[in-house]
Amino acid sequence: MKTLADLRKIREQAQKEMAAREQSAKYRICVGMGTCGIAAGSRAVMSAIIDEIGKRDIQDVVITQTGCLGYCDQEPLVKVTQPDKSVITYGKITPEIARKIVQEHILNNNVLGDYVFTQD
Repeated sequence: MKTLADLRKIREQAQKEMAAREQSAKYRICVGMGTCGIAAGSRAVMSAIIDEIGKRDIQDVVITQTGCLGYCDQEPLVKVTQPDKSVITYGKITPEIARKIVQEHILNNNVLGDYVFTQD
């Protein structure tokens, strides 16, 4: 990389790859990372999800973060958007439960009913 133009080319290529990956994703996982979520442990939850997805080499999932979801008493919150676009929001998630979400919900399509906060 020698010039600003080279850097722009790299950025454009990365953006194209990310857009293609997001469109082909079967599931979308979004972790609430507002200050209330972070205070409740959402960083560890996000790390557990990323680690579990990596360990299992799951390719059809997009992981993102968002700010406060407005339910501070339920933090850490994890939203899973399913292939049919319905959304399951899990509340009071620990890193261990986050790994179960990947193992059961993402891989086996089994919603973990004990941890569901809302379902759209």
